[in-house]
Amino acid sequence: MVAVVDSVVVFVVSALVGGFGIYVGARFLSDVRGYDHAVWTALFGALAWVVASVLFGWLPLVGTALTYLVYLGVIKARYRGGWFTAAGIALTGWLTASLVLELLSWLGYGGFSALGIPLT
Repeated sequence: MVAVVDSVVVFVVSALVGGFGIYVGARFLSDVRGYDHAVWTALFGALAWVVASVLFGWLPLVGTALTYLVYLGVIKARYRGGWFTAAGIALTGWLTASLVLELLSWLGYGGFSALGIPLT
């Protein structure tokens, strides 16, 4: 039972961190919607990333590019702006989430990720 609770906590914190990253990016680069909108965008982005990775991930170089395009398409569909705005939101989200994860690790709360933010 403890493992289930731990998994739920990691999932929720990871979704909140990913949503926060997207929220910060959208706040600077696009129409700002609520934080909940950003968290849902992170969840949809994570799902799109998984599906695109399964479909295209086996293709050398092209598969990675297509996976990123699908992910950016989710952000583009959820916020106003074009592809460059979506890329800016994703980059700002990545930077923000990386800083938050580093801060959490520094405080002794490691083991989290940023759901919906490709950190690799």
